[in-house]
Amino acid sequence: MKNKRIIPCLDVKEGRTVKGVNFFGLKDAGDPIELALKYSEEGADELVLLDIAANEESRETTLHLVKTISKQIDIPFTIGGGIRKLEDVERMLKAGVNKVSINSAAVKNPALIEEVAKEFGSEILVVAIDSKNVDKKNWVYLSGGKEKAPVTVEKWAKEAQERGAGEILLTSMDKDGTKDGFDIVLLKTINQLLDIPVIASGGAGSIDSFLEVFQEADVDAALAASIFHFGEVKIPELKIKLKERGIPVKI
Repeated sequence: MKNKRIIPCLDVKEGRTVKGVNFFGLKDAGDPIELALKYSEEGADELVLLDIAANEESRETTLHLVKTISKQIDIPFTIGGGIRKLEDVERMLKAGVNKVSINSAAVKNPALIEEVAKEFGSEILVVAIDSKNVDKKNWVYLSGGKEKAPVTVEKWAKEAQERGAGEILLTSMDKDGTKDGFDIVLLKTINQLLDIPVIASGGAGSIDSFLEVFQEADVDAALAASIFHFGEVKIPELKIKLKERGIPVKI
């Protein structure tokens, strides 16, 4: 059986790591370069950095961070935020990342998925989906959770796969920052719909959260932020516990 992946996420704004709840109320969570190095040394399987400001001003700061981090870590590195065209993808790959994550830009221009996959390969392309349950349906949200798209998560995830996405990074906005566990029902539904890997995001609060999402939803990877940033869960301890419970992980 394939190893399950543990992925810390750095939400970065103005050169600092930040974290909120349900995408709001951001608080400083530390220096992204220091955190990246720590996670690489602790045995994280991959690292994700999301530029949550994603404007012209923040982009140069992020590019500098990406170049610095990619030189210091030896695990796969994904960057997201503000990637809207092929030139943006090429720029980030040249800066040293292994994968790029696109979200709002892909929903607004689905052909971008095909363009990136054709030019650089599906293996470098992660399509991120922010999901919010409204009126008992899972809707895609854009622009950092501020804008509701007229498409359900189920429909969009299938289309993203068909157009060439290599992975889906699925974040439950309802669970984000709450620390009461991943959205198992949502994740299981989407994972069963797709043939490509699904990364669970939103709601990790303990080692049990990871155990549950791997056992119940059978996702390929689980991503978390604040519980790693603030030392509530340590990656080496998490992996040992998962292995003890029969979850295949790389120690």
